[in-house]
Amino acid sequence: MATKNNKKNVSLGKPMVAGVAYRAPAGTALPTDATTALAAAYECVGFLGEDGITNATDTDNTTINDMGGVQVINEISSYAETYQFIMIETRAESLKARYGDGNVTATGTGDATTLTVLHAMPDGESCVWVFEILMTGNRVKRIIIPDATISEVGDITYSSTEVIGYDVTYSANPSDLIEGATSKEIIAPLSKAATKALKQALDAAA
Repeated sequence: MATKNNKKNVSLGKPMVAGVAYRAPAGTALPTDATTALAAAYECVGFLGEDGITNATDTDNTTINDMGGVQVINEISSYAETYQFIMIETRAESLKARYGDGNVTATGTGDATTLTVLHAMPDGESCVWVFEILMTGNRVKRIIIPDATISEVGDITYSSTEVIGYDVTYSANPSDLIEGATSKEIIAPLSKAATKALKQALDAAA
């Protein structure tokens, strides 16, 4: 029997209260579900800009015609995937995601932290990204990228009318850890306890 339309399956993509974008060193164990807390190695890069996260795909097609000019094959021959977003917190984690771990030094703690950043050519280091998206109906989508490398960076504008933002695009590279795919997503309902905690956090932030 065919299923009917269900508006509960229509969703906006909102950040979780604690954060949305988490980065970890290459080789960090990947989460296996959508709701278990991430390991300590995953560091939140802070608030993202209002445009959120853009997941883009780039494909090439192979087209073959027969001798009479009739198209007999038209199929995707290559596939690539990227994730683009703008980090709007200036903190060690966001700067490392933009400039590379080796180019950012943090000394001190809390509000007394001093950050030193070297502007240099990205070294192509791989890392792991996890995005946590709150969906309609108390569901969460966890997107996992086991092998991500920075492929593009945007301009930074210093102005009294614009937020300082770090615009990055990461390539999601095929990974044997997820059966040769470029990224993996898991969608699951939040538990009653998690839903209650989320409501309390939202109420506290209001």
